Amino acid sequence: MMVIKTVGREMKTELELVPERPGVYLFRNQAGAVIYVGKAVSLKNRLRSYFQGKGHSERVRRLVEEAARFEYIVTDSEVEALILECNLIKEYRPKYNINLKDDKSYPYLRITADRFPRVMITRNLVRDGSRYFGPYPDVSAVRETVRLLRRLFPFRSCSDKSLVPRSRPCLNAQIRQCLAPCTGNVSPEAYREVIDQLVLFLEGNTREVEKRLERQMQEAARALDFERAARIRDQLAALRRVREQQRVASASGPDQDVLAVGSYLNEECVLLFRVRGGKVVAEEHYFLTGTEGLTPGEVLGSFMKQYYNPGRDIPATVLVSHPLPEANLLAEWLRRLRGGKVEIRHPRRGRGRELVRLALENATLKAERRNRRTLQSREKGRALVLELQNALGLKRYPRRLECIDISHFGGRETVGSLVCFSDGQPDKKGYRHYRIRNGAPGDDYAAVQEVVRRRLGRALQDPLPDLLVIDGGRGQLHAAEAVLRQMNCTEVELAALAKEEEQIFRPGRIAPIHLPRSHPGLHLLQQARDEAHRFAHSYQEKLRRKKAKTSLLGEVPGIGKKRQAVLLKHFGSLARIREASLEDLAAVPGMNRKAAAALYDYLHGEETKG
Repeated sequence: MMVIKTVGREMKTELELVPERPGVYLFRNQAGAVIYVGKAVSLKNRLRSYFQGKGHSERVRRLVEEAARFEYIVTDSEVEALILECNLIKEYRPKYNINLKDDKSYPYLRITADRFPRVMITRNLVRDGSRYFGPYPDVSAVRETVRLLRRLFPFRSCSDKSLVPRSRPCLNAQIRQCLAPCTGNVSPEAYREVIDQLVLFLEGNTREVEKRLERQMQEAARALDFERAARIRDQLAALRRVREQQRVASASGPDQDVLAVGSYLNEECVLLFRVRGGKVVAEEHYFLTGTEGLTPGEVLGSFMKQYYNPGRDIPATVLVSHPLPEANLLAEWLRRLRGGKVEIRHPRRGRGRELVRLALENATLKAERRNRRTLQSREKGRALVLELQNALGLKRYPRRLECIDISHFGGRETVGSLVCFSDGQPDKKGYRHYRIRNGAPGDDYAAVQEVVRRRLGRALQDPLPDLLVIDGGRGQLHAAEAVLRQMNCTEVELAALAKEEEQIFRPGRIAPIHLPRSHPGLHLLQQARDEAHRFAHSYQEKLRRKKAKTSLLGEVPGIGKKRQAVLLKHFGSLARIREASLEDLAAVPGMNRKAAAALYDYLHGEETKG
């Protein structure tokens, strides 16, 4: 495998040097960001097609115009290229690839690979042998699922990976929601049996779980352990109540995933039914972006590359609503992930066809509902913006409104936030954080000026706002106004919103503007101000937590700032560093055995004392 880069105007010339080999290619923009990842059986032919200039969709034309250079990675086979493409798309989330909306925020259920495994909610997939279920679009549903699982399967919830022995069990054990392995009340084998049942439950195989519980209940009764038999009986009854509440479909045959893509105007939705043991045990749906010019089959193929991963439960059969151009290739890739044969089918008759039809109908309805809600929100937002324009006497309609807030902790650790609203609706692509570099501690005016200056300095990357709102009073307004004059920026209008009295200050106006508490324009300003405050506060909290982690690590001899940063990046959190073994710590790039041993002893010594 090798990586080749080519830049700027030389792209067309360099195409002659691209081999006719399978591989993956990446387009980067002028700033160096990856904007598209693709794969090809022949890299030369695929890359050459982008520069022929005929028959391209609008999406491809925009991609070629924005691309400043391309790179390619040669692989030995098309399947290798597909695997690499999937990994790179998940890594870079390129602008012109299909993306699951808000996919990064979707939580997973993680079952760890510890001696006594834990069950937890996570948003990061770590390749450490853990098993993952998800992602789940509804966070509250995941939390409710964990509460249900804890009642059905008494797994431990503590974060103590090494399980320091204790003389007394925790409260969860006392209320029979933990087997208390920390006190030696259960063997690893018996605990693993409970986790195996939990996995079967998540996979939808409740019948098998019931059989196991019935067998255990009978064994306990024969051994005259009536207390344990009664606990299993209650667990079995709860499990049956859950099963009775599940949606039942008339499908038969092997476990299946059913995938359908539905569209309505500019919305695309992929809906998935997980069919296990003849029942639809779960429904998930995802809205996609970047699908312009693609067929439904291509959309489904791109979705599958992002959805399936090594930690996911992959069935032997995947039913799809539209034929996939790369069905055989995707089936081979899924076979490698699953460790067994996977068949991708587009059924045209029978039970499978009925399931696909039902999934397609639901996907289309969800796309339509989202489109209508979006239109209603936009109409409401535009009405708010129009009311604000009239109330403040703005020269033009403030389609893009940005709000700045400054936050500090006792005059220290000052940060700034900028939030963006388009047509009265939050536009999170325009949100920005700022760490204040200059000015005296607690000097809000200097902090406002620094944020405004840095914001205007990005005018080429981010379109300037029609209205810039400052959280504060007349002093903050004058500070921002001075920067606009210095930078000769006349197209941005200013306003400041003071708290408590909710007074609105405008340049050139002596008296503040007082709007009725019920005024729609005031509501929009308050929403922007509160969102900017929330965003600044969350960033400040993040920095404080990071500082606390690094200061703790910095107390360990041999762990300097560079190693602190590498450790936190590698493990993701201080808790995971604490859970890591000595070998895991020593294997981190930049660490050695001596430093790893010092860190391990420090963390576990501290843990024992606490």
